[in-house]
Amino acid sequence: MKNVLQKETQSLTFFFLCVINCSARGHGAKGQNEYEFSLEFLFPVKPEVCVLLKCLNFNDSFPLSLFCIFIACIYTQVSYKSTQRQVNVVVGKEKRGWWERLVTQERKPVFLAPDFDRWLEESDAEMEIREKEERRNRLRSARLKEPGFISLKTGFLFAYNLVQFLGFSWIFVNMTVRLFIFGKDSLYDTFHTISDVMFFCQTLAAVEVLNAAFGVVRTGVVPTFIQVIGRNFILFIIFGSLDEMHNRPVVFFVFYLWSAIEIFRYPFYMLGCFNTEWKTLTWLRYTVWIPLYPLGVLAEAVAVLQAIPIFDKNKLFSIPLPKAIGGSLSFSYVLQGYLILMFLGLFINFRHLHKQRKRRFRTKKRKAN
Repeated sequence: MKNVLQKETQSLTFFFLCVINCSARGHGAKGQNEYEFSLEFLFPVKPEVCVLLKCLNFNDSFPLSLFCIFIACIYTQVSYKSTQRQVNVVVGKEKRGWWERLVTQERKPVFLAPDFDRWLEESDAEMEIREKEERRNRLRSARLKEPGFISLKTGFLFAYNLVQFLGFSWIFVNMTVRLFIFGKDSLYDTFHTISDVMFFCQTLAAVEVLNAAFGVVRTGVVPTFIQVIGRNFILFIIFGSLDEMHNRPVVFFVFYLWSAIEIFRYPFYMLGCFNTEWKTLTWLRYTVWIPLYPLGVLAEAVAVLQAIPIFDKNKLFSIPLPKAIGGSLSFSYVLQGYLILMFLGLFINFRHLHKQRKRRFRTKKRKAN
């Protein structure tokens, strides 16, 4: 609450079901005057206690709000923090859930300011609640498990992430070594030397969509589906079906950017299987995608643009039209539409990854405080 008054005579009424009433006489925005306000919360808050306070005869240097909030906190266990320019009050909800606004009136009172460091959108609030429930469930299950026991689910997820980590690590190291040894020449034979392992890893990545769909892991199905389908479209349709694309340098950049992201993502998930965290790896997992993911999509878009004239020429995957019309519908039109969907998918996934990063580091910041 901003524009804190210095008191002469004042009264404060806390109805900690739904309403806070406050009145005071002192020096504020309108000079020496009588000030009052009333806040009616949108839903009940806790604890369910009604407190009536009468504060009189304090010197002008003592903030009214500091004393009244302090006394209210003794009775209601409400947390507060007072500064020279405002008083921050934290009130717990009686029932957890998303509120459209804090008070019943649609327009926010001018003296009331939200704490944007703690502000949550509806999706963020739901995710935070789910995370808390997941942490409680993990702690509960950990108490019930015997030492050394590993569940089938944990073993499966660890093995999957380990295989993917080894596969993408082999790709990344192999391409890096070849680049240092052969220089630019290594850009033209990437498909012939790397494609078999990349085909294996990207085919296996379909498991991630199934894991998300059946609740094996707590992650969004749509972002996972977009990433897996998008990569496999580029790998199998653009690179795999066109011999003319095998010697293009764009293959190198697409494969290298994909593997550079995954060599941090999969070991992070491996440690997560055992509720273990390495801070450096966590930071890399939630940071390296910021430059690499858009660059990867840009490289994929270049590959699609290079493939369009090839599909026009060889008529591969073209759709034959009725004899009355004649000819066929080129697959290049599908690729042009795919370019639009590709950048739409970039927006959806980038927003999803940004929320994950923001939520992850905001939670760690709160713990540090």
